[in-house]
Amino acid sequence: MRVNPIILVAGGGTGGHVFPGLAVAKALAAISDVDVVFAGTPRGLESKVLPPQGYTVELLDVEPMKGGGPARAIRGALVAAKAMRHATGLMGRIRPAAILSVGGYAAGPAALAGVRMRIPLAILEPNSVLGLANRLLAPFAKRAYVAWDETARVFRGDKARIYGVPLRPGFSPRAYGPSKGPKRVLVLGGSQGATALNERLPVAFGRAKAKAHFDVHIVHQTGPERVPDVRKAYDAAGLEGAVVVSFLEDVAHEMARADLIVARAGAVTVAEIAAIGRASLLVPFPHAADDHQAKNARALADLGGAVCLRQEAADEGRLAVELELLLGDDDRRMRMASAARSHGRPHAADDVAKDLLALAGLTRRKASPHGKTNGSNGSATHKNAGKEVS
Repeated sequence: MRVNPIILVAGGGTGGHVFPGLAVAKALAAISDVDVVFAGTPRGLESKVLPPQGYTVELLDVEPMKGGGPARAIRGALVAAKAMRHATGLMGRIRPAAILSVGGYAAGPAALAGVRMRIPLAILEPNSVLGLANRLLAPFAKRAYVAWDETARVFRGDKARIYGVPLRPGFSPRAYGPSKGPKRVLVLGGSQGATALNERLPVAFGRAKAKAHFDVHIVHQTGPERVPDVRKAYDAAGLEGAVVVSFLEDVAHEMARADLIVARAGAVTVAEIAAIGRASLLVPFPHAADDHQAKNARALADLGGAVCLRQEAADEGRLAVELELLLGDDDRRMRMASAARSHGRPHAADDVAKDLLALAGLTRRKASPHGKTNGSNGSATHKNAGKEVS
């Protein structure tokens, strides 16, 4: 017999969808006696990341409809129709008090099935432009949790809440002072790495160092199976001390230590940079849906917190020039760090969780006399754990 009400987080696929949803789930567990269930796909990151943390992931067989021409669109639509039937059964089985769409392939069927059953729907959009799933769901949503003013303007009335991107713990404002010794640079290409950054930055750093004669300490996250080649490239560029790793466990710590961050411009990465407050050189992934990474990067650049450089322009020579200019100007980096920090919203997960509870008609756990909350430990599991919808 189920005791706690359920909130369903629908969607996933990439870290940009999964991790904000996970951050909200953890924030909900901290303040309420609700169980959080995720609806995703077998191919998405959610099926790998969430079960080890104790969360139920209900799997829907959904495929992308964008890219690949008419054939993919037709096949995707047929598969989505089948997924809708399964999602309707899922809604009847778990009866969530509210649904939060984080975007991605599975968001549409699960959210629409819930809307048909009059379950309140909220959407979470971390990018500066709505993704396809959230764009289709927007007319049905009671709430829209967004990170950018331009995204909020899409919604009529009082639906939009500019709360920022929900982040993992640890991403909070950190004061910045230029390093006394070698300048510290952190390179991030996302969980899968970035081929362009891996190939071009070692040469660019080598050229910038040779011309400007500055010392630099580099930490470069390459993504899986890229470490040997990137390490060789740094050695060939005369930067044998560069730290090259496939994955970083504590990204917040490395960001806080950095004088400059060179990265792609996924919504989560941009939000993490802003939450801590650091200068950045952003090279958006050119094939992101609706070019949303470029829009994220330009939005932060317009605030004065970043330099945005399109990948087609970011050859080794241009990167070397930008690195030389940024690393050679402490005052400029301090201004950029401050501007980025002004956009940071480190409490976004808590804000979304509180508003989502209100939308669901649920109450927060009462505080104890010692300032802590009473009640359950916010377990992420429930009686349907392990069941799959295909």
